[in-house]
Amino acid sequence: MTMTLVEGGPATLEAREVSAWFGDHLVLDRVSLTMPAGRVTALIGPSGCGKSTFLRTLNRMHELVGGAKLAGEVLLDERDVYAPDRRVTDARRHIGMVFQKPNPFPAMSVYDNVLAGLRLTGTRVSRRAKDALVEECLSKAGLWREVSGRLRQPGGALSGGQQQRLCIARALAVRPRVLLMDEPCSALDPTSTRRIEETIAELAAEVTVVIVTHNMQQAARVSHQCAFFLAEQGRPGVIVEHGGTEEMFSRPRDPRTLDYVNGRFG
Repeated sequence: MTMTLVEGGPATLEAREVSAWFGDHLVLDRVSLTMPAGRVTALIGPSGCGKSTFLRTLNRMHELVGGAKLAGEVLLDERDVYAPDRRVTDARRHIGMVFQKPNPFPAMSVYDNVLAGLRLTGTRVSRRAKDALVEECLSKAGLWREVSGRLRQPGGALSGGQQQRLCIARALAVRPRVLLMDEPCSALDPTSTRRIEETIAELAAEVTVVIVTHNMQQAARVSHQCAFFLAEQGRPGVIVEHGGTEEMFSRPRDPRTLDYVNGRFG
């Protein structure tokens, strides 16, 4: 029997007037954005404009930094993930994250890497269910055919691109409704990048994806909508405009967006 990856299906994520600080330094100023369920939203903009900070506010990773503060709301299906009655572990289970640098547990087997999140959340399943979950998540991450005979080998023995797809499989195993991806292909070769992009396209029907990327061609290939971030002259990051990807690349409303997507700055 095929297991359904996502508990409850993809969710709409909405940021409302989100501001973020590191100490006294304001890095994001009243950013609002709706990330529709079952769609890929790309966050684009030059370095230092707050894209990754914004991404980390969406599942409360921002508050792990000493002195970090936040104002505003992040709604997962209309419920604020920062509400006093919401546990941070609950937010991060429903809103998973894949980081820029692959970070599998190097000494842990491929099999155990996929299941690591279940242990952290205290989820208990049968051995048969574990086997099925590992196969399905690795298949969804485009990795099963390559590692099905190596499940007991260390995750750290895989190539960089395989490690990143293993991290995607690990994130999927806890059945998130949203998957955040912070430049997941920046350290990968073109072949591995293409496979990750194919994985994103296949996942979009089952989980909402929000991806930070500096690669404009990648944003155009994988996303349904884009949000263009900019921090000008020492000011905090804001969203200049957002909309459908095709429109943002061909008919943006703001000339700064047109300049950026055409490589004239950033």
